[in-house]
Amino acid sequence: MSERRGPIGLSEEQAELLDSATRYCGDKSPVDMVRQLIDDELGHDPAVFAEMAELGWLGIAIPEAYGGAGLELAEVVPVVEQMGRHLMAGPFVSTTLAAQLLLAAGTDAQKSEVLPQLASGTPATIALAEPNADFDPMSAECMAQRDGGELVLAGTKCLVLDVHVARFAIVSLRLDDAPALVLLDGEAIAAASHERETIVDETKRSFRLGLDGVRVPDSALLDTSNVASALERIELAGALLGSAEMCGAGVSCVAYTVSYLNERKQFGRPIGAYQALKHTTVDAHLRIEQARSHVYAAAHTFEKGSDGEIATRMAKASTGPALAFAADRAIQFHGGYGFTYECDAQLYRRNALFGEARFGDAVYHRRKLADLIL
Repeated sequence: MSERRGPIGLSEEQAELLDSATRYCGDKSPVDMVRQLIDDELGHDPAVFAEMAELGWLGIAIPEAYGGAGLELAEVVPVVEQMGRHLMAGPFVSTTLAAQLLLAAGTDAQKSEVLPQLASGTPATIALAEPNADFDPMSAECMAQRDGGELVLAGTKCLVLDVHVARFAIVSLRLDDAPALVLLDGEAIAAASHERETIVDETKRSFRLGLDGVRVPDSALLDTSNVASALERIELAGALLGSAEMCGAGVSCVAYTVSYLNERKQFGRPIGAYQALKHTTVDAHLRIEQARSHVYAAAHTFEKGSDGEIATRMAKASTGPALAFAADRAIQFHGGYGFTYECDAQLYRRNALFGEARFGDAVYHRRKLADLIL
């Protein structure tokens, strides 16, 4: 893969995708549209998601044999970063992670049937989290029991993003007292109970999925021999893409703060001229740039075993706190207005809170890093 020289060593493919995603996401997701979609029941514009499929973005990390571009998850990072920068809603990340999980553990028949659909724009999602609030993807308490040629599911999944539009969902559970993954089609998803969850980041749509009594054929079971490695990979993939999204939001948050500091005047001068605000804003900028370097380092090494795992966990451990710091300062510097819902700094702070809780928070990843490094 060719490299473009620069501070973070973007590959040629990453640089091209970053350029196109910057233009596209900026055009399709201005902040007034973001706020409009918050009040929309669907939560995103299906036409925009369809255009992403036409651009080939949903197939970036899907092999050519299944209708994709045959690149790696590293090339998805700049797209998600720009989506985060513009707080763009939609099932892009959910579908991408579902494809990665299917690639890691799906049977040949499942991959041949489903992956071309995902690459062409069929939305999908993954259902890993449960009310036990355990970040460990192997800790599923949902169950499946065999009944003839079917599996009968039981239990509850939470924080299932975009399942209201998904045509496929991959669910983690336990079967025969061992971790397992099951692929739900549209009919099985409809048979489950759906309860929309109230989450802090209102640009996203999250649901609690009740699986009690849902029946699927045995053929819906993913390859049981690959479940453990697939769950480990998807935890890291989710952490990488979540970090990219938060880095994008952080860049935008700092720019939003700087704009206000230059416009707001007190005692005849812009408030950004005061050191207490200026130096703190520089600190926020540096934290975001450091986190961004971690993200692209993780993207470049993602497929390189323990080095990729270390880099990815470092990225996730740094991006959440960096965005939280930048958003907190944005709220503070906007004064009383910053604490109102109308201030856009609220959107970035909410993004940080939700992003930090997905696929492990900073404390979780630092603990994992201690075992890997020390």
